[in-house]
Amino acid sequence: MDRKTLSGRDNFAISGIFLTHIERQQSSPPSVIVIGGGISGIAAARALTNASFKVILLESRNRLGGRVHTDYSFGCPVDMGASWLHGVCNENSLAPFIRGLGLRLYRTSGDNSVLYDHDLESYALFDMNGCQVPQQLVIRVGEMFERILKETVKVRDEHAEDMSLLQAISIVLNRNPDLRQEGPAHEVLQWYICRMEAWFAADVDTISLKSWDQEHVLSGGHGLMVQGYYPVIKTLANDLDIKLNHRVKKIVQRCNKVMVTMEDGSNFVADAAIITVPLGVLKANVIEFEPKLPEWKVSAISDLGVGNENKIALRFSTVFWPNVEVLGMVAPTSYACGYFLNLHKATGHPVLVYMAAGRVAYDIEKLSDEEAVKFVMLLLQKMLPDATEPVQYLVSRWGTDPDSLGSYSCDLVGKPADLYERFRAPVDNIYFAGEAASVDHSGSVHGAYTAGIIAAEDCRRRLLLQHGMSDLFQAVLREEMTEAMVPLQISRM
Repeated sequence: MDRKTLSGRDNFAISGIFLTHIERQQSSPPSVIVIGGGISGIAAARALTNASFKVILLESRNRLGGRVHTDYSFGCPVDMGASWLHGVCNENSLAPFIRGLGLRLYRTSGDNSVLYDHDLESYALFDMNGCQVPQQLVIRVGEMFERILKETVKVRDEHAEDMSLLQAISIVLNRNPDLRQEGPAHEVLQWYICRMEAWFAADVDTISLKSWDQEHVLSGGHGLMVQGYYPVIKTLANDLDIKLNHRVKKIVQRCNKVMVTMEDGSNFVADAAIITVPLGVLKANVIEFEPKLPEWKVSAISDLGVGNENKIALRFSTVFWPNVEVLGMVAPTSYACGYFLNLHKATGHPVLVYMAAGRVAYDIEKLSDEEAVKFVMLLLQKMLPDATEPVQYLVSRWGTDPDSLGSYSCDLVGKPADLYERFRAPVDNIYFAGEAASVDHSGSVHGAYTAGIIAAEDCRRRLLLQHGMSDLFQAVLREEMTEAMVPLQISRM
């Protein structure tokens, strides 16, 4: 609804709400509404609450965490959303919490892994006939794939216009016939492309050649959260003013205030708001802004891509699979490839998690839970004929979940380089956070967390200046537990 279309009665009612709030707040601390209860929103609310601001957090779901979701129905923690710490090092902004809580990490790759969250020796790959692919072939093709990717950098340097990574790979293979793979080697190459698509949660024909290798990855490799991410969420959210099942429909800016209207018509008013809802939700325009967001912000939201990755977790009564971290199926196309994460090796629980990205992830969401489980069990039984039926299963649907509408942001072909900066930039007293607002670490939990802290700090400074208050606070998360520099608990060193 445009401001010009409001009736005089509506304008009068809204102005009355704002004026009442202004009168109440004349001697009160600055107030902020945080929209979205994922780790970014919780981090922002935590920082501002620690700075003695009046903060309320609104979450549309009946739980906290957002795309961080640890399920306990198997009798053990299973992360159906984010599950890795990307960058197992003290420089990671989440390291102090993980260290302080004594949470264990299972390292699945070393420092040199940019595209994969597992080292090569941790795979057991099978073809469509159930024959295991020789490990030497897996390693040789992996090295060949790295050579192909290095050659794509030359293609990028030669072309002013962006193109898809798939198109660049095709150019490389046409120029270098010796890099072409045939037969079983071609199928293994497609599997590597499948794993690359999983990293971006997008298909290789949509991944930007210009941007695919520009991500800043922290040192230390990738660590699986053995006990899940929920303990981090729970600790950060302790004692915050949180309202679950509160779906935001409209945000109005007026008189240096922000009014947030719920689906049920109720309102909250504050000095500022921090929006941390997923990028997919913003792209769907389910939240109305008045006045409308400026064009530079709308185009940033529109041009940023949203990838999709889903998990089908299977709990079995016995372990019938080899003791490797990843079981993979090679095939003539990356779409037909697949892989299972072996949680038994990392956690000791008899659980396999099938992971699908891009078009495969969306196609799986078209199936019922039972059909999806049947589909992945057919793959598993081709690889391992002795596979038994699962005793329990879980299926994620991040692409069609109305509270996420995708998994995490990604770079699409031909889009401007400043999208993440424009996405995170505030619009007056409305601030933006979430993983898509992280310029250097988008798509990661620690990136989302850091974006929440940065938005809170920007908001804090503006409001203190606006209220003529001295800066007596440091909105930095320095809990007592972080002061004891105990080492991170990491297995598989």
